[in-house]
Amino acid sequence: MQGILSGGLETFLGLQQILLVGLGVFMGIIIGVLPGIGPLLGVILFTSIVIHLPPVAGMGLLIGIYVGGSCGGAISAVLLRIPGTPIAAATLLDGYPMAKKGKAPEAVGLAISASSMGGLLGGVALVFVSPLLAEIALKFGPPEYFALTVTGMIAISVVARESTIKGLISACLGLIIASIGTDPFTGYDRFTFGYGNLMGGIRLVALLVGLFAISEMFIQIEQGGLNVKPDIKVFRPPLSTVLTVLRNMGNLLRASFIGTFIGSLPGTGGVASSFISYAMAKASSKEPEEFGTGRPEGIIASEGANNACCGGALIPSLALAIPGDPITAVLLGALMLLGLLPGPELFKQYPDVVGGLFLAYIASNLFLFVLGLLFTPLFVSILKIRKNRLIPMIILLSIVGTFAVQASVFDVWSMWFFGLVGYVMRKRGFPLAPLVIARVLGPILEPAFRRSLILSGGSFSIFVSRPIAFIILIFNVILLAWTSVPPDKMRRARTAFLRLISKRSYS
Repeated sequence: MQGILSGGLETFLGLQQILLVGLGVFMGIIIGVLPGIGPLLGVILFTSIVIHLPPVAGMGLLIGIYVGGSCGGAISAVLLRIPGTPIAAATLLDGYPMAKKGKAPEAVGLAISASSMGGLLGGVALVFVSPLLAEIALKFGPPEYFALTVTGMIAISVVARESTIKGLISACLGLIIASIGTDPFTGYDRFTFGYGNLMGGIRLVALLVGLFAISEMFIQIEQGGLNVKPDIKVFRPPLSTVLTVLRNMGNLLRASFIGTFIGSLPGTGGVASSFISYAMAKASSKEPEEFGTGRPEGIIASEGANNACCGGALIPSLALAIPGDPITAVLLGALMLLGLLPGPELFKQYPDVVGGLFLAYIASNLFLFVLGLLFTPLFVSILKIRKNRLIPMIILLSIVGTFAVQASVFDVWSMWFFGLVGYVMRKRGFPLAPLVIARVLGPILEPAFRRSLILSGGSFSIFVSRPIAFIILIFNVILLAWTSVPPDKMRRARTAFLRLISKRSYS
């Protein structure tokens, strides 16, 4: 642990790294503020830039966007009753009523302060838990890696709980896309159809930008309202909101624990953590009937959980190469583009890089607090940008960023193709996250599976004869069975559980 952090100081404490983390947070807040954009799209758009930077500097920029974007959505949720990101949906329950009472500056200040403090607490868990997981995983061989990657694949079903079948179909498409190109074992071409540009596979940046950025622009154009300009007053949040958060430290600690724990579960995400934290805060309150009318505790619970979730999601991503959510799946892809393979070997071979990433995450939350409160008037003003000006800018950035990776026109055409694919999938109810997770995990899953069979001489018994691999696979079976429970039954069970908590808190 000490060696990782000391090595991280050497790689992180440089002007370039610190400035890029601050820039990432600043851009992330702006991206999060704009409804329909979100941190995922921001991370994707900047992935094409970071591959030309040193690992810690490039990943620090993306982590900053992740952290800033996760908080930025709260500003539009408070002011417009439109969550800039899905994870800010619980924030508007009390944030918007507080703004309607003329306390918008206080509501935004609470959201920024709680987010940064919750993120710092999540960072503590990231620093201490990730190396322990990686140390255990260093004892794994190909069968154990395969079993772990299967866990990540099953998490796709968790991501797509409302439509597990469509989620798995999307994942299968992602695995097929991951297999395009030259076979790593035999050297034969697969699914290239004699087309030379496909021999290197589908570029991850072109896939991501097309699926998310271009398809989102198609959706935004279809929704209309391109020339609408919201009427919003510019303000600066008071510093007294920091004291309000500190006075609610018990609520913040609980929210941070919930966010970190749920974030560390692959596929669960910040939406679940923020709503569960909000429900727990309401259940433990002496005045639960006041929630939804502008209670500070509701904002603190939601925002503290969703930013702590960022640190939690990075734990399995860095230590086990299992994405905690779609954004960390893109971060893993960016690491791979930088020539670094996520997982326990990363901790063993590049402890200085891992330490630098830890410090980048912690610094991101410090920047979030300072820049968030300092530049709130600017972020509020950005909400006045019309869609008819914003959409062309994003499309232009998408084209330039995709082309810049390999100076390939083929990548630009691939981007447009996957933009259409993403648009059709979204219109038909097929989730995009499973496809991305499968595309990222595919190059890890296949080699581990094939090496396992080589070690066993073609016998599948190797997956049950090795205790750790067998235990993980049993867990996978249980997880698969759990995800097969119909969503309506899960909702009824969750409602009953929350009612039980509420009754106990009043007794």
